[in-house]
Amino acid sequence: MLAKNDKIYIAGHGGLVGSAIVRSFKAAGYTNLILKTREELDLLNQNAVTEFFKSEQPQYVVLAAAKVGGIAANMSSPADFLYENLQIETNVIWQAHLFGVKKLLFLASSCIYPRECPQPMKEDYLLSGKLESTNEGYALAKISGLKLCEYIYQQFGKDFISCMPTNIYGPGDHFDSTSTHVIPALIRRIHEAKINNSPEAIIWGSGLARREFLHVDDLATAVLWLMESYDQKEFLNVGIGIDVSIKELALAIKEVVGYKGQLVFDTSKPDGMPKKLLDVNKINKLGWHYNISFDEGLRQTYKWFLDNVVSDKE
Repeated sequence: MLAKNDKIYIAGHGGLVGSAIVRSFKAAGYTNLILKTREELDLLNQNAVTEFFKSEQPQYVVLAAAKVGGIAANMSSPADFLYENLQIETNVIWQAHLFGVKKLLFLASSCIYPRECPQPMKEDYLLSGKLESTNEGYALAKISGLKLCEYIYQQFGKDFISCMPTNIYGPGDHFDSTSTHVIPALIRRIHEAKINNSPEAIIWGSGLARREFLHVDDLATAVLWLMESYDQKEFLNVGIGIDVSIKELALAIKEVVGYKGQLVFDTSKPDGMPKKLLDVNKINKLGWHYNISFDEGLRQTYKWFLDNVVSDKE
């Protein structure tokens, strides 16, 4: 059981997910969080990671660091996504094992399920079919990290576990219109169409693909719960168990932004996986549930965008 003054290293604390995890742990009273920027600790550098674990001796680790991006970024740089994520995972997970970390939680991603996976996606469906080609490099790396944790648990009896979050969004996201995920990309694109009085906003794909979205603060509460309460080898899905089409998402963002023009779907662009919905029965039965509604989450995210991204340009 974690004590409030235990040394807990949160890898990737500066990102969307990592920063929310830090907020969640601090709110719960944890006082000894180890946080390193990319400049302070390059997780791609094995020697640097080894020295970090040797000097800091963390007792617990949450691995939220990763190279992430949307369809465009994954398609244009698959080698980067495979290499960098493999390096981060193997460096952190293996050194945590070698230096006696008591418990490690690795964050995988629902996009690593097979493209034609039955819906909703149960934990048992992992590796049951071909991956989605548009993010195969990223998926292969994440599968490797998850399996490394399982094998360390199995071979060495160490409490190295994983969770499988669905698509994450919320305050603190990156809002580049080409390299980011769908919600921040659409918020930026539709906001700019509004500001520029454009009669239409172009949306990638047919709009028919369906996705599930979890607010980052809800994921952070799940991470805290997993670290405090879960100690099984099998990974758990983390989501809300409800999905929307990309068209429904775009219309909801249009409403939040207050854009009056038309949404035009560019069917020459890829949709990615046709549907991604997690079966969250296991984690719900064990005691964790989401709290933030989708509408409220979108409003929070757009307000953060206005306050932190738009205002920075003014």
